[in-house]
Amino acid sequence: MDIHSLLVTLLSFAVAIGVLVFVHELGHFAVAKRVGVLVERFSIGFGPVILARKRGETEYAVSAIPLGGYVKMLGEEEGEEALANPERAFSTQSVLRRAAIVFAGPAMNFVFAFLVYAVLFATVGVQNPSTEPRVGGVTAGMPAERAGLQAGDRIVAIGDTPIATWEQLAKTIAASKGERLRLLVERDGARFPLEVTPELHETLPISGEDAEKVYRIGVEISLEWEHVGPLRAVGMAGEETVGTALMVLKGLKLMLSGRVPLRDLGGPIAIASAAGKQAKAGGRYYLLMLAFISINLGVLNLLPIPVLDGGHLAFFAIEGAMRRPLRARHREIALQVGILLIITLIVFVSYNDIHRLVWG
Repeated sequence: MDIHSLLVTLLSFAVAIGVLVFVHELGHFAVAKRVGVLVERFSIGFGPVILARKRGETEYAVSAIPLGGYVKMLGEEEGEEALANPERAFSTQSVLRRAAIVFAGPAMNFVFAFLVYAVLFATVGVQNPSTEPRVGGVTAGMPAERAGLQAGDRIVAIGDTPIATWEQLAKTIAASKGERLRLLVERDGARFPLEVTPELHETLPISGEDAEKVYRIGVEISLEWEHVGPLRAVGMAGEETVGTALMVLKGLKLMLSGRVPLRDLGGPIAIASAAGKQAKAGGRYYLLMLAFISINLGVLNLLPIPVLDGGHLAFFAIEGAMRRPLRARHREIALQVGILLIITLIVFVSYNDIHRLVWG
């Protein structure tokens, strides 16, 4: 990677993380302010504070570790701080108010994604699968990449058979039985032959159906932009937001059941790489990526894991059912388990990132 590409990747990653963290913490901040809780600090990043400015009763800060952020509220835990000003303390609020403050962070991630989709669809259009046998993308490590196929290539023929549609291309590859195929490829007006050998891969199960194995070369369908009206854009934005959230949940279910390998999980390096690629592809693609990651963050933060927002919501649900908070010792143990899980996940996805970076 040259210096220019590296700088684009780092800047794109920094902007993406900054925007998504700001959006998430803004949700917590806005609802806390709305119900009267005193917000002492709104920080982008963790750790030592680099820059800070106080406006009103809140300090706005940028901290040293950029992978996250936080909203520090008065009396987040019961104690002298909460007793000194009970009306403005977080811990003295009703269960519903505390739950609303916590839920607002992930909710804001979904709202942000919806707004990005709505604006993009209304101004630029929507992406629909093309019927042309044109390569929209190439999967790393698959036969197509090894053969030299690139995004934008058009498959004109396979052997002596002309290829007119993507469906015809997919069916021909699936019926190959793993035999070497001779492709006629068109790129930038020039035509040339390439040879590729399809490999057998398991498809993801759909709607409870069993997975099946098909021959693939690792090419993605190309997409075309279609202009739509404002009302349709809003409707499609809602569908895309809900559909993406459900897809993330389904992916998590498949990983937990072992149907999808855990090595497919990516961390900060994978996100940075994706941010750089989408930024170079164009603003519309970068915004689509931001919306997609924002939905991922919203869903993941709602998982009932202590430390995450979903874990706190689980505590509040238990408190509401028991009509009293969990004992401090029980909360402490749960939080320690949650921290251990998160650290393990971070180490694991970082290993995946480094493995892909070094060995491909």
